[in-house]
Amino acid sequence: MLAVTDHDTVAGLSAAKAAAAHHGVELVAGIELSAFVLGKEAHILGHFLRPEDPGISQFADTLRTEREQRMKQMVEKMRKLGFPVRMEEVYTLAGSAHLGRPHLARVLVEKGWCVDTKEAFDRFLGSGRPAWVDRYRLDGADAIQLIRTAGGTATLAHPGTSKMNRGEIATLAKAGLAGLEVLHSDHNPSMREKYVALAQEFALVTTAGSDFHGEKVAPGRHLGTASMPPALFQQLRARASA
Repeated sequence: MLAVTDHDTVAGLSAAKAAAAHHGVELVAGIELSAFVLGKEAHILGHFLRPEDPGISQFADTLRTEREQRMKQMVEKMRKLGFPVRMEEVYTLAGSAHLGRPHLARVLVEKGWCVDTKEAFDRFLGSGRPAWVDRYRLDGADAIQLIRTAGGTATLAHPGTSKMNRGEIATLAKAGLAGLEVLHSDHNPSMREKYVALAQEFALVTTAGSDFHGEKVAPGRHLGTASMPPALFQQLRARASA
């Protein structure tokens, strides 16, 4: 069994479904929405959703347009800083993927203007840096509603690495959050203990995720490094909206 939850898109689910069927693996259709709760960024996972749901499609279209406009503004800022970046170069690196800052960062590295992508973010692309442009902000409650309307369950991804506190989790739980990703590749034992307790307090299912992004993006993370007991998986499935 495998869940595919790409950031802010369901475009890859059709190919994933075919590949899963070929290998005899049950696929859980999902998405990972970038949202905000009480001013802090939170990643909301959706599992068991209907990829063809019109709300999901409309959101993806809105986000695609927003990402393109944001990237054009960032490229223009880089040009004003004396770095003649062209949008075509960013498009080439992005390929079929959603446009994002990592693609612009890679252009800066390939041009020799930055040693690596970390420097690109630290000098230019990070929040508050010279080429930063704020992005579309999806409210956490709206993200949960979007997932539930599409028939899915909403889970808060990697709360430890996102430094989510009790108040933020309480806000999301009130909005319909179903689970908390406790068993995550980057969570240490103390984080797991903390979020198990919060999951119990707010009647949330404790879930697991490898957060696998491919070796080029996140070296050392591998599929299957975090798994859920069958009983918890069934609890999460049972919370999927009809």
